[in-house]
Amino acid sequence: MDTAMAVIERDGPDALTFRRLGTDLGADHTAVLRHFRGKDELLLGLAARLVSDALRDFAPSDSWRETLASLARRIRAACLQHPGVAVLVAARTSRREPEFHGADVVIGALIEAGLHGREAASYYRVLADTALAASAFEASFNVLDKGAQEGDRLAWRREYLMASPQRYPNLAQVAPHLAEIDEEDQFETAIGLLLDAVELRAQRARAEGSEHREN
Repeated sequence: MDTAMAVIERDGPDALTFRRLGTDLGADHTAVLRHFRGKDELLLGLAARLVSDALRDFAPSDSWRETLASLARRIRAACLQHPGVAVLVAARTSRREPEFHGADVVIGALIEAGLHGREAASYYRVLADTALAASAFEASFNVLDKGAQEGDRLAWRREYLMASPQRYPNLAQVAPHLAEIDEEDQFETAIGLLLDAVELRAQRARAEGSEHREN
């Protein structure tokens, strides 16, 4: 797995083949096939590895909200440490132990917040997918060449400020602030909005439960 990750980060996802793995490991590529039945199984293993890296030494907080926020930040850190791998496998469902462990932690925090059943399941999916999607989106930017990265960053301070205020009056009102917002701001805002929604839904569920008991 370490070698597969290194190949992707160094030479891109297209370089990852069993023959290349065999070469880098100093073994016949058929030896790798004893561990993985095909490339898709290898990719699922890499997806599980990203989650495993995020969960390493993780301990839930006394606060359900901090547990979820901390886990989301760990997912982001793991994806940014291996951006090429993240772009390739973040959308996959690995159905392996690290993913099950992560799901159990997230769902436990949602139950602690006051959500149950289908609502807890729905918010687990949304939270996990949002953390992975936002992290993979940022990772995809990080694997661009430096010129493209710089051009995109400059756009917030150049083209957006030059856009016609007569044609785009709403954009003009906030354009000076767009360059101030970095990737971490975006990630924290997205996760914060979701956690606020969890809190509101949990409050509503508790209120509805109290109503039923009174009736």
